[in-house]
Amino acid sequence: MPDEVLREDHDGWVQLTLNRPDKLNALTVAIFGELRAHIADLATAEGIGCIVLRGAGKCFSAGHDLADIAAGERPPSRGWHSETLRMLEKLPIPVIAAVHGHCYTGALEVALAADFIVAAEGARFGDTHAKFALTPVWGMSVRLPRRVGIATAKRLMFTAQMIDAAEAVRIGLAEYAIPDDGFATEIERLAAQVAAQSHFSHAANKRLLERADGVPADAALIAEWMDGEGRGPDMEKRIAGFTKR
Repeated sequence: MPDEVLREDHDGWVQLTLNRPDKLNALTVAIFGELRAHIADLATAEGIGCIVLRGAGKCFSAGHDLADIAAGERPPSRGWHSETLRMLEKLPIPVIAAVHGHCYTGALEVALAADFIVAAEGARFGDTHAKFALTPVWGMSVRLPRRVGIATAKRLMFTAQMIDAAEAVRIGLAEYAIPDDGFATEIERLAAQVAAQSHFSHAANKRLLERADGVPADAALIAEWMDGEGRGPDMEKRIAGFTKR
């Protein structure tokens, strides 16, 4: 049986690919288990400055596998899926969700756990929990309003409306849209650009941003200069390389 999450190592960055293309990468306990194992490995990895999360075949993912739900899927523990996405979110490495095709409901919850989303022009997003008399348990009610604002999150959740990449960019769900035929090339360029920056700064900046989220500005500003991690071990080398150009 082929791996349901593939890892490809590039120069300074890693691509993780959801790999159930015959099922539109529908999300099961098994696929989450493999994703979780990769996340755990990457949490202590060295020399990696960016992670790209993609889907194989026609789309990123059509969402939670409804057949698994109907069959009474059994995750290892209550909250296990949500915990896995929190592990992804807290990685000390920038994570980019590269979305093409479908990105619905559970798949959108996965993408929202990345640091940001970039979309192919043909991508479509939506939250269909209400269509099936379900409520989110993987993070939608927390991450979606933080990304797009509470009123827009309510509109998307209450209507189960599908939106295209242009609308996703307009509301702040995705950072920018990329022509479908140049999607892979742009993702590789973006990942390489992120990976070329200081990995120390990436990890420290993610911690700063996490700490400041939702905190009053004065407290966050004090924490930044009191608890900031300062200069990284590669600072002198990077400055020297810049001044010698």
